[in-house]
Amino acid sequence: MAQSPRGAKLHAVTDTSGRPVRLFITAGQVSDYTGAAARMNGLPEAERLLVDRRYDADWFRETLVDRGTTPCIPGRKSRKKTVKYDKPRYKRRNRIERMFGRLKDWRRVATCYDRSPTVFLAAIALAATVIFWL
Repeated sequence: MAQSPRGAKLHAVTDTSGRPVRLFITAGQVSDYTGAAARMNGLPEAERLLVDRRYDADWFRETLVDRGTTPCIPGRKSRKKTVKYDKPRYKRRNRIERMFGRLKDWRRVATCYDRSPTVFLAAIALAATVIFWL
């Protein structure tokens, strides 16, 4: 997830190669859990899902397991009960961070030049399309 200076948050799903597959924008003040719940039905079928710790919620994990997807989400630091996850596999999440870095190579995306979230998402989608095929 990346955050623009105007406050919009970009939620992204990538494939195993780190290419963007799904993009979703929420307002900056909206909880990450709300963004996760909104995208739950739009997630592609996968054996495993590597997710940032800001999406650590029991309901999110349970929903993934019900769908047949193994969650790999580290627990928040404030979580009282520790959660087990596959640490070596979680280290592969850097592919997602590299995808965000490639998106930010596009000046219009990096500087959040657009004031409208719709136009901003369109610029991100254009950049993601080029990144996907390169």
